[in-house]
Amino acid sequence: MAKNIQAIRGMNDYLPADTIVWQRIESTLKRILTNYGISEIRTPIVEHTPLFQRAIGEVTDVVEKEMYSFQDRGDESLTLRPEGTAGCVRAGIERGLLYNQEQRLWYIGPMFRYERPQKGRYRQFHQLGAEIFGLSGPDIDAELIMMTARWWRELGIAEHVTLELNSIGSLQARANYREALVAFLEQHKEKLDEDCKRRMYTNPLRVLDSKDHGVQTLLNDAPELFDYLDEESKIHFDGLCAILDAAGIKYRINQRLVRGLDYYNRTVFEWVTTALGAQGTVCAGGRYDGLVEQLGGHNTPAVGFAMGLERMVLLVQEVNPDFVKETAVTDIYLASFGDGSQVAAMLLAEQIRDSLPGVRIMTNYGGGNFKKQLGRADKNGARIALILGEDEIANGTVTVKELATGEQQTLAQSGLSARLSELLG
Repeated sequence: MAKNIQAIRGMNDYLPADTIVWQRIESTLKRILTNYGISEIRTPIVEHTPLFQRAIGEVTDVVEKEMYSFQDRGDESLTLRPEGTAGCVRAGIERGLLYNQEQRLWYIGPMFRYERPQKGRYRQFHQLGAEIFGLSGPDIDAELIMMTARWWRELGIAEHVTLELNSIGSLQARANYREALVAFLEQHKEKLDEDCKRRMYTNPLRVLDSKDHGVQTLLNDAPELFDYLDEESKIHFDGLCAILDAAGIKYRINQRLVRGLDYYNRTVFEWVTTALGAQGTVCAGGRYDGLVEQLGGHNTPAVGFAMGLERMVLLVQEVNPDFVKETAVTDIYLASFGDGSQVAAMLLAEQIRDSLPGVRIMTNYGGGNFKKQLGRADKNGARIALILGEDEIANGTVTVKELATGEQQTLAQSGLSARLSELLG
């Protein structure tokens, strides 16, 4: 017997019972994105490797250790996308969407990073992100955060997520702070773990969000980033906080929040939870005003965020299971008995689909007695069984059975759609 081929470690199958949950959450997220005037963009899963090296930063963990890169048959280096912003910016530049224009875009799809798989963190994972181009004020930063807050309310998880907020200033302000931070770290090098020693000269701001308790204690005496902010960044951040205060959105200023990718400036934010253990960040983003120009376009202000859908699904299941408890795959199950009943049932199902396009209807195949067919109806979560036998076919009728109560009635097929619409609401 041939050996079974299994899925790649950290790349998961999502079965029908899983995808029902995903679809319900995704439909809520997409509806609200549309309500805010944000349009979908779809970009390739594979891009040229230099795109991510230039956008994310060559000394980041993502580029150094996590990207899935390979040489194709044309000897070009290609990479499975590890995040969505770079590809969105590349498409905007290439397709002429960004120059002297405002664009509001969202995307959804699989991303790839070579990490140690654990709950909520996988090698193939899925992100939903939004990117806004051409607007520089704190008001659009605030609107994106307000939109995410609306997501949490509609998903029923608002009490389980907390907004953390920071400003990392301009590139020059960050350079000045970096110099002061490195000087401080050099004085306490013996107290740093190996990861922080490695980052100290290549990407010292990432030391600020180290998970090592000793390093975090040491940082209590480190220079504060806010002391190095330029005046424009301070004004921008104050404006953002004022809008969030007016909207009643609570937040915590976290001066050690810097994000892991090099392209951020000014606003950075994360929505975090304690309900998922170590994987606490569920949505994160910020402003990246220099990235479009860095990738060959014109100077264009931009702000955006991304959310890991695996973690969002886990969080909703953990704290609001009622939101995703529905497992039905159909509303109506059409059972049939006797000679000629199968074709008649198929034609009746098509008529119902024509008159009630939003209703999910499944026709029984493979025969089976009355009890077995109703068992299949229950298994698929149907609320109504339609029963079509030889007598019903001869009389132009159909029997309608409400599976929750057992009540049933026989109706003319001509009046069926109106009754089904009434029963299904």
